[in-house]
Amino acid sequence: MFNNNKILVVIPARGGSKGIPRKNIRLLDNKPLISYTINIARHSSYVDDVVVTTDDSEIALISEKFGASVVRRSEELSSDEIPLDPVIYDAMNQKEKQAFDEYDIVITLQPTSPLIKTSTLDAAIEKFEDFSIDSVISVVDDRHLSWGFDEANQRYFPNYIERKNRQYLPKEFRETGAILATRRSCVHEDSRLGTNIELIEVSREESVDIDNYEDWWIAENYLQKKRIAIVVNAYDEIGTGHVYRCLSIASKLVFHEVLFLLDENHQLGIDIVENYNYPYKLYDGLDDLMGLLRMYSPQLVMNDVLDTSREYVSMLKNEGYFVVNFEDLGTGTEVADVVFDALYEHEIGEDKIFTGHKYYILKDEFYFQPQKIITHNVNNVLITFGGTDPNNFTEKVIDSILSTNYEGRINVILGLGYSGLEDLIGKYESNQAIQIYRNVSNISEFMFKADLIFTSAGRTMYEICSLGVPTICLCQNERELTHVFANESNGFINMGLGEDVGRQQIIDEFINLVNNYDLRVEMNKKMLNVDLKNGFENIWSIIREEYRKFELNR
Repeated sequence: MFNNNKILVVIPARGGSKGIPRKNIRLLDNKPLISYTINIARHSSYVDDVVVTTDDSEIALISEKFGASVVRRSEELSSDEIPLDPVIYDAMNQKEKQAFDEYDIVITLQPTSPLIKTSTLDAAIEKFEDFSIDSVISVVDDRHLSWGFDEANQRYFPNYIERKNRQYLPKEFRETGAILATRRSCVHEDSRLGTNIELIEVSREESVDIDNYEDWWIAENYLQKKRIAIVVNAYDEIGTGHVYRCLSIASKLVFHEVLFLLDENHQLGIDIVENYNYPYKLYDGLDDLMGLLRMYSPQLVMNDVLDTSREYVSMLKNEGYFVVNFEDLGTGTEVADVVFDALYEHEIGEDKIFTGHKYYILKDEFYFQPQKIITHNVNNVLITFGGTDPNNFTEKVIDSILSTNYEGRINVILGLGYSGLEDLIGKYESNQAIQIYRNVSNISEFMFKADLIFTSAGRTMYEICSLGVPTICLCQNERELTHVFANESNGFINMGLGEDVGRQQIIDEFINLVNNYDLRVEMNKKMLNVDLKNGFENIWSIIREEYRKFELNR
């Protein structure tokens, strides 16, 4: 009841739907379609009674199981040609006879609008606080550059004066069909509107009206949509790979809502995410991070910050979040729901920890590059040591190559975190064979065109492997030494810890690889035998299954 107004919700549900046969009781995300509208009405703060008017026994049975009362619709009111006005009028009269009382407000809720929110229904009812209002109708802003057709002259004409971008057009509302709320005095066999009409604007999601299979698909994806918080950072010590992996994940989560949470003290990560236009919020310390998570209220929290603590992940679990960690060897793995580690392929002995190259996610650009065909001559060398290159292996390798007889091109790609850019440019600016780039957006093009690559033993090696370019690796630190993917069996030459490798060793390895066509062909074949195109699918299928178990156990 609202302001002493007794409120009835009528849900019209025929059994003879044509576009999608039996759609009112078909399972939408594992629940009958009509159950959504019934639950929306039953959870309202104001609705007194919920009734389904139907001509179908199965619809009636399911409606009653979900808590609605049912009135039977006559055959005359069940044909395709009958509008809703007499159907609602009949249902109202039947309910009033049963209750020996009259309602004050009668609301039509369509079962084909399963995404309308109870809060929206309540907001529509609250508009009747204005006693001059007769009816409230749900609408969505549907402004577009539209055209009409002149039947007499057989020509099209624009419904606008000036062409503008959509956001600058005047608002134009389309009825969604979800809610039509009316004062009792305005409900008749041929009308439910009255004269003073109020509109309630709903979101694009709430406006979905299931009329065909495409609408069904859209509704199901909305219902399966999750809020996902991604906690990730980039700075000199850990590089930029974590952020780029999370950006690749976010680009594939098109049916979900994603928010990046970034440490305000690490500007490098902030700059990268901002450049990709994803929503993000900044935190300063653990308490601030937890506060942001509570405000956002995600279902999933993804951590890509290297090792986590048991204390931190336990805090997330206590909030009810499903926790997914990447490249985590910390104590937080003991309580996380799922851990993925593409770099460390050793067995950890936990059924929730998934390791190896099957769980590496390539950047989108690598899915569309052809595979490398090895040529006899090496004319293009690429040097790329990640986002920061803290040991400046870039300069070490350049100097090593320049001390040989190599006469080809040397492309150098530096990340945003590389600190010696000006010195490097100054040192080699007179050498026309060396081209230095920073933070390129199409690194796959550079890799594909290269005949030989120098890199560290981080995530870049997977990208190179997907193309099949012969590669020499120098490990940046002890942690990279454990990244066992960069080995001879996968087509790499791994020289170990880079700071222990002398320039003469680099020269010898480089000359040998340049002059050994057969070795480069063999490396290429080994790389291309590794399947790296299904990393996201492998990860997401595991997350879906583990999340389903998580939901069942809550």
